Amino acid sequence: MTKIEAIIRPSKLDKLKQALSGWVTGLTVTEVTGHGRQKGHTELYRGAEYVVDLVPKLKVEVTVPTPLVPRVLDVIERSMRTSKAGDGKVFLTPVEDAVRVRTGEHGEPAL
Repeated sequence: MTKIEAIIRPSKLDKLKQALSGWVTGLTVTEVTGHGRQKGHTELYRGAEYVVDLVPKLKVEVTVPTPLVPRVLDVIERSMRTSKAGDGKVFLTPVEDAVRVRTGEHGEPAL
C-alpha cells in the first residue's frame, strides 16, 4: 500500500474529490499553510502593505493499493494542474500496514 499526500489549492478540492471518487474509498483533508517557489504575496490592509508569506493550502491524504498509484497520481496531476506557481506537490510514502479498528481487518481490506 502507498500513502499519497497532495498539497493543493483550496479551490481545487471539489474537482479533486470528484476525480478520485472512482479510485479511492476515503480521504483525509487538512488545512495547512506554507510556501514553495510561490513565496506568498503582498496584500493591502487598512492602507498598509504586508507580506503574506505562508499561503493557505489543503493537504489531501489517500492510501491506495500500490498497483493503483500510477493511475491515482495521473488523476491528481490532471485535476490540479494550472501550469502556474502554487499548483502544489504530491508525496508518496510506503505503508506497512493499515488497521480498520471497528473490525480488526489488516492490510488492503482495511482501506
